[in-house]
Amino acid sequence: MDMPSETLICSGLVERIGYKNATISYKTNGENLQQTHHIETHSQGLERVVELLLDPKKGVITHTNEIKVVGHRVVHGGNSFSDTTLITTEVKDKIQEYAALAPLHNPGNLEGILVAEEIFPSAKQVAIFDTAFHQTIPEKAKRYAIPTSLYEENGIQVYGFHGTSHQYVSEKAIAYLGKESSKIITIHLGNGCSMTAVKDGKSIDHSLGFTPSNGLIMGTRSGDIDHAIIFHMVNNLGYTLDNVKTLLTNQSGMLGLTGHVDLRDIQAEAENGNKDCQLALSMNAYRIKKYIGAYAAAMNGLDAIVFTAGIGENSSVIRQLVCEDMEVFGLNLGTTKNNKRSGDLREINTTASKVKILVIPTNEELEIAKQAYELVT
Repeated sequence: MDMPSETLICSGLVERIGYKNATISYKTNGENLQQTHHIETHSQGLERVVELLLDPKKGVITHTNEIKVVGHRVVHGGNSFSDTTLITTEVKDKIQEYAALAPLHNPGNLEGILVAEEIFPSAKQVAIFDTAFHQTIPEKAKRYAIPTSLYEENGIQVYGFHGTSHQYVSEKAIAYLGKESSKIITIHLGNGCSMTAVKDGKSIDHSLGFTPSNGLIMGTRSGDIDHAIIFHMVNNLGYTLDNVKTLLTNQSGMLGLTGHVDLRDIQAEAENGNKDCQLALSMNAYRIKKYIGAYAAAMNGLDAIVFTAGIGENSSVIRQLVCEDMEVFGLNLGTTKNNKRSGDLREINTTASKVKILVIPTNEELEIAKQAYELVT
């Protein structure tokens, strides 16, 4: 991106890292391509991205020193980072320290930083933390009912995640509603999933907690689970703690329920009569419904719900399952509107709906670029 004009020079995405059918999409004004590669690591993915950026025919830069700032989304910043920050050795050490709390994210985030430092040695490296937007969650919502010392001395609390996405789409929703006072639920649905209660522009509650593992059903993460199940698995079923951690983080969620991690595959199987996939979709939507009810109660009202991220923006099936039988909350989905594909902010509710149902494409990249540019200028 060219900043501060916010002009998009090129964009792309590396998906399914660690799988044999990993895909890379790359788009510029004169090029729009998709490739399939066997990409084992985040480092390999980033190296392939840079190859495309420098390609004599497809690329948009001739030398890596043309990149002045690299913005990095970092999932867990704990209580150490409430603002965007320049990356130093101390910052990298803290990101590594919090890796135990975000094992699917912080290690990859740090790897991206280390590789970017090598590839773009003249650029300033900037970290934007997912946890920052949720610093406004009040103590009554972020505290767990455990001994106070664990909160005060060890920082065990709700931190919240996907902050750049929730901040971006909530600001878009507030501007669209045109209300100074607003009550909005943002629903970020991708491989990782989360929901935020946003009151008057501030995060007041969030579905993810101390780590990005609880709350909604996700691609490979279980979401909410009775913690006594962990003790039962260790004490009676022969699992080690590492076994349980791997199972709940990498082998559960939609993957554990269906054998598939990509929702597109799950929806296709469900349409073909696969009962496991049909049940998984119902469970996924049911969990979201429960959080809508909880957050509407927490805010004493609701002006709009917002679907965003890969699944939220593209899966009309999930949106329909979430919104059906929700008239008590003022939600009335327009079927035709829901099935229409568009890359823009749009309403998908009927005119009779008391609550707006919005689909807002998230733009975490733009939010990261804005925050990074503001920091270095």
